[in-house]
Amino acid sequence: MAGMRAGLFGEVVGMSIDTLRTNKMRSALTVLGVVIGITSIVGMTSLIRGFDETLRDSIRELGPNTIYVQKMGALSFTAGKTFQELIKRPNLVPTDARAIAELPSVALTDVWLMGGGGSRVYYGNQRTKAISVMGVTENFAAVNFVKLEHGRFIVPSEVQNRRQVVVLGQTPYESLFPGVDPIGKRVRVGPREYTVIGVLGKRPNMGGLAQGADDFVVIPFTTHEKFYGKVGIFNRSAMIPVVPRDGVPRDVAMREVEELMRIRHNLRLDEPNDFDLLTQDAMMKVWDQFSQATFLALVVISSIALMVGGIGVMAIMMISVTERTREIGVRKALGARRREILWQFLIEAAVLTSFGGVLGILFGSGIGLVIHWISQFPISLPWWSFAIGIGFSAGVGIFFGLFPAIKASRLDPIEALRYE
Repeated sequence: MAGMRAGLFGEVVGMSIDTLRTNKMRSALTVLGVVIGITSIVGMTSLIRGFDETLRDSIRELGPNTIYVQKMGALSFTAGKTFQELIKRPNLVPTDARAIAELPSVALTDVWLMGGGGSRVYYGNQRTKAISVMGVTENFAAVNFVKLEHGRFIVPSEVQNRRQVVVLGQTPYESLFPGVDPIGKRVRVGPREYTVIGVLGKRPNMGGLAQGADDFVVIPFTTHEKFYGKVGIFNRSAMIPVVPRDGVPRDVAMREVEELMRIRHNLRLDEPNDFDLLTQDAMMKVWDQFSQATFLALVVISSIALMVGGIGVMAIMMISVTERTREIGVRKALGARRREILWQFLIEAAVLTSFGGVLGILFGSGIGLVIHWISQFPISLPWWSFAIGIGFSAGVGIFFGLFPAIKASRLDPIEALRYE
């Protein structure tokens, strides 16, 4: 019995494919909407997944226990705060970092000063593109879990004495010293000369984009203040990374840091924090909210295209039923049962839309690969996205092909034979 059913199913599939082959133009126009929908699902999924994976790698670089004290950040914006409100907050200064370092739960703190954006690094006749100049303490490498590729990092005496020493990121290193040892060389960052003492290892790019993560140099924060302006004035605020002591839960350290900063900012009990405490988990939550909203928008847009394609399938199948009324009558007269007629038209619709799904997968994957090849934008092509594409396309064919299939199966054989 099972063998007979398999043979019948194979026969129906063969008839469906023959029918579609004889109406190539109609079939192509019918599946166009399905192809567009599946192409958008696979193509956008590959880009979103690729960006998501590399962004998560970048966030993990923050360290699972590191706490970042900021004047303002993503948490405040997601909480509905406006830039005008946040800019009025007090600036964080190096003395805040020194006070935090005295807490019993804290092992290390650092001071990060951003500025000098748009500076170029020069060596001889060579120069880099515009990069950032970052001011830090001697704890930068330990707090940031960054690896040194060459040389050494900044030492406390260089911070105290405002030495003009620099540690290069990978972008300026590769631009200025390809195959050359840069240690001890004199480079110019903007208008000022610095001695190269080290080179940082390559860092994960935010979202895998081919720019940003390594486009910087590091100098002592005191030197940074000397040339780019003192922290605490003109809206220059520091970021303070905090690493808890071994064995101290991050939440305990975070509570101590929060209490200290509220005291330093003279906040009353009923006043909210005028600073942000950022952690890896918090960043992951913010990104999860954004990625879920993006994925939902993708599903809605793709569903519209699939629905349009499904309506086209139903319209074409209704025309097909009308055109093949006499054929249906002949098949019923020869003993074909209603169920077999129903399955024939359902399988025709499913085969048609599945073929559109395969084309959509190929086009979507191709679009993702081309974008990756042109821009190095990260992509991910998981097998389940292909399975979803095929499943969605076949489901559209079955759902929208059900009504025409039922209509065909209920045709009266005598009336069908008389149809001209």
